[in-house]
Amino acid sequence: MVKSTTNEHGEDLLQLDTQICFALHATSRSFGGVYRQVLRDTGLTYPQYLAMMALWEHGEMPVKRLGELLRLDTGTLSPLLKRLDTAGLVKRDRSPHDERSVIVGLTAAGRELRAQAEQIPLKILAATGLEPEELIQLRTTLNRLTDALDSAAESLQD
Repeated sequence: MVKSTTNEHGEDLLQLDTQICFALHATSRSFGGVYRQVLRDTGLTYPQYLAMMALWEHGEMPVKRLGELLRLDTGTLSPLLKRLDTAGLVKRDRSPHDERSVIVGLTAAGRELRAQAEQIPLKILAATGLEPEELIQLRTTLNRLTDALDSAAESLQD
């Protein structure tokens, strides 16, 4: 018989339902399903939508900075930006100051897409079934969790 490890609430620590990482994974997948439907008319995937939101908020920037904002590596970000470029939503140019750096910015079509996207957050809010205050608190908690996990990952590298 396998010995069970339990927490102070009597929950088996090796069950999927007790894992915060699994709850976040399942929530992320559910969000993905809703975003696929909500984004259908924009022609964007969820990662492309995130990139567009960052550009709408911050304007033109180096690809490296966009990757930092989105927490994506260049191997993931480059093909995503290529598809946005092909769709005519962004432009990518070499930096005149450092030819190793690529600057990404919105095209006129990319800027115009923002108006179509303005209703997306309201649709997502409605889909969650949560009150705005609950989502703000959840986001605050998740940001704290992300910071703590980033710190833990750094300390574990040593």
